[in-house]
Amino acid sequence: MAPKFDTEKMQERQNFRNVWHTDLTHSIQGDTPYCCFALWCAPCASYLLRKRALYNDMSRYICCAGYMPCSGRCGEAKCPQLCLATEVFCCFGTSVASTRFLLQDEFQIQTTQCDNCIIGFMVCLSQVACIFSIVACIVGIDELSEASQLLSCFADMVYCTVCACMQTQHKVEMDKRDGKFGPQPMAVPPPQVMSRIDQATPPAIGYPPQGYPQHPPPGYPPSGYPQNPPAYPQYPPGPAYPPHGYPK
Repeated sequence: MAPKFDTEKMQERQNFRNVWHTDLTHSIQGDTPYCCFALWCAPCASYLLRKRALYNDMSRYICCAGYMPCSGRCGEAKCPQLCLATEVFCCFGTSVASTRFLLQDEFQIQTTQCDNCIIGFMVCLSQVACIFSIVACIVGIDELSEASQLLSCFADMVYCTVCACMQTQHKVEMDKRDGKFGPQPMAVPPPQVMSRIDQATPPAIGYPPQGYPQHPPPGYPPSGYPQNPPAYPQYPPGPAYPPHGYPK
């Protein structure tokens, strides 16, 4: 059973609102050369991506990004480069998953259902191939052994392909983080400044525009309109109030 902390982290990632810049099905289109590099030299790609995820600050490196029981107990502070190289070569799958969790927690990225299905299929296929190989070894039937080898080969192909797409997905996400895609098309507009000290005159916001007559034109008001309206008598008249007969 996973520790309580890891279980809570997994539940938190399901509630993240952001998504990956490209999903696994389109990651090869996002950066085809890097996907080929991650396929043929997967440990090197994993090393470079982890270092880049740490903003090239290896003093922040922790084995498996702090998500495994061995994290912080392998002498990472003394030689982080050597520890990272050992991690990506000896625990390649864990290194890819750790970089993925690191990016998800930093940018609050959730994994889509399609990506979860692809990753789950890869894991289940690897486990089925392992169980099938053990059964074929115990039984000792040649046909079953050949079938298990074909299944293992297929599982390895799926594993390498999915890991290459995942690493390409991580690389594209960090390209987005570092601003390599240019400004966002829906960027927030800058705040409007109504007046500044260096302006000679304040802007005309809320004021009549230039050219607007500040004084009424001649002939206004029209003839016949009383210039000074007569004062109305005080209401109510003092002597006539209250009326006669009203009890005082």
